[in-house]
Amino acid sequence: MRIHTDRLAPRAAYLLVAVGAVVMLLPFYFMFVFATHARTEIFNLPPPLFFGHNFLANLDILTSKIPFWRSLGWSLYVALASTGLTLLFCSMGGYAFAMFEFRLKKPLFVLVMGTMLLPSFLGMIPTFMIMDALGCIDQPRALYIPGAASAFGIFMMRQFVSSAIPRELIEAARMDGCSELGIYWRIVVPLLQPAMGTLGLITFIASWNNFIGPLIVMRSPEMYTLPLALRSMQSPVNTEWGAVMAGSAIATLPLLVLFAISSRRLIDGLTAGAVK
Repeated sequence: MRIHTDRLAPRAAYLLVAVGAVVMLLPFYFMFVFATHARTEIFNLPPPLFFGHNFLANLDILTSKIPFWRSLGWSLYVALASTGLTLLFCSMGGYAFAMFEFRLKKPLFVLVMGTMLLPSFLGMIPTFMIMDALGCIDQPRALYIPGAASAFGIFMMRQFVSSAIPRELIEAARMDGCSELGIYWRIVVPLLQPAMGTLGLITFIASWNNFIGPLIVMRSPEMYTLPLALRSMQSPVNTEWGAVMAGSAIATLPLLVLFAISSRRLIDGLTAGAVK
């Protein structure tokens, strides 16, 4: 009886995971299906379950109503800039908190971690006021400057540096005459590649999907990122849902490919530094 139980438990677990995967993938499947159908076909009962032949027509409607490719370019630019700045400042901050001893180190780290407890919507008004004072409203830099040094990224880098980089290696480099900037660039950054890859992937996806940020600081439709541009197509009546689904499918496809390629690195990076 025990043998049968030992065999059934893994199978039940795999079955449960498979069912959960199917349920989570269904919205993506229907998004791609609806992207190939006209608006009238989407609301048929039953709705279409297989791909149609209306994708190019939906794409024409999409590009005629919004500057789709321009918004796609802005989203890519903002996501890349946000990812690059986050990796730079978070790796520097994590390295400093892990390897340096300075005054008020622990209170500062507690203060940084405390920002993770605050709901994100509490920062909307201060962010707008600061960006307005700096003259960044309706500019892409208003989307990647505020989050350039996230508490999560600093904490992740600190944990990885503490567990993966020996302090003796840093001291040896200093004794050899290497500057602090040289130690960071030549030793720390190469050893941080797994964690930086994970943080970069998380930051890129979050920036690509960001909707609230552009809604607060962007005013001109020409400066909209893709999520906000697609939302501007929706109206109480006569929304071209086929075109909206086509734009959403194009916006989602790069993320699906990126996640499929990097999923193992993402999991490895998230667990790196968990056990010291």
